[in-house]
Amino acid sequence: MKFFVRNIHKYLSFLISIQLLLWTVSGIYFAFNKIENVRGEQYREEPNFNVDFSKLNFQIDGAQNIRVIDRMDQEILVVDGIYGREYLNFEGKDVEQIKVEEAKALSAKQTSLIPESVDLITENTIGSEYRGRALPIYRVTSVNEAGQSINVYLNVYTGEVEAVRSNQWRIWDLMWGFHIMDWETREDIDNLLLKIFSILALVSSITGVLLFFKVDIRNKV
Repeated sequence: MKFFVRNIHKYLSFLISIQLLLWTVSGIYFAFNKIENVRGEQYREEPNFNVDFSKLNFQIDGAQNIRVIDRMDQEILVVDGIYGREYLNFEGKDVEQIKVEEAKALSAKQTSLIPESVDLITENTIGSEYRGRALPIYRVTSVNEAGQSINVYLNVYTGEVEAVRSNQWRIWDLMWGFHIMDWETREDIDNLLLKIFSILALVSSITGVLLFFKVDIRNKV
């Protein structure tokens, strides 16, 4: 019985050793990096503005959630409802997308970063750092005080900061892919490979504990 358990532990440990190492390394990285800093929250500036709701003089049908955004001193309504998402001004008309120079100005206003260039992204790619965000989206290439390049992603209608992506975030994203064993999209935590290796790791741990106590008992005898 002991020989059987030892062999199971030996070969299972060899099979999953690399993934166990990746789990450990990624776990250490997660533990030593605050998620707030990974998300770039230290670069964000909280906007403050006054809103005069007396200017509103129209009805919004089917609204479920309404937010007010200040876009270059213009109030924008972000309306989520049964018809999807709408971006309206205080007259009830659809707003146009912000221009490149406005994107630069809004990025500088909402972050402590220095904007350098702007490009419009219209197509999604697998595993992109702006995944999960609605397209099109502006990418404002910026730098911090240390001269490090950081991307700021802005909503094309409101100018809101949708995401801040630095090298710290990219390493985190890579480690997350290793951790959940989804190296392509780095999003699927319900994949079959992760479940299989988790079970194998559990079996390896249990057999290791059994071997430890068996050896310990024999030594005492």
